[in-house]
Amino acid sequence: MVRSSLCLPAVSASSGRGAGGEGNPGISAYADFPGFCKAVTLKEIQAHGHVLTPGRYVGAEEIEDDGISFEEKMAELSAELYEQMAEAEELDATIKKILRCWDLVT
Repeated sequence: MVRSSLCLPAVSASSGRGAGGEGNPGISAYADFPGFCKAVTLKEIQAHGHVLTPGRYVGAEEIEDDGISFEEKMAELSAELYEQMAEAEELDATIKKILRCWDLVT
């Protein structure tokens, strides 16, 4: 996903570089972005015991369900991983063979 605007920290508007992008050409106004950034109040921070772990506030980006079960996805990804690992072994062997030809590896 491409995001066209930046998430900026809240800064006093009197500074000329506020969260709305004042004084910063090309930067759009601040907006919360689930899973990435969120402006919170002191009251919210107090409610979390002053813990500033971002996940407590920004949450997670909503993921669209593609209808494929976890088990099916995991099996597919595991098969792909094993194929890549086998290919990596073949490539390692080829590299070692070439290096041996140059007497760079014993």
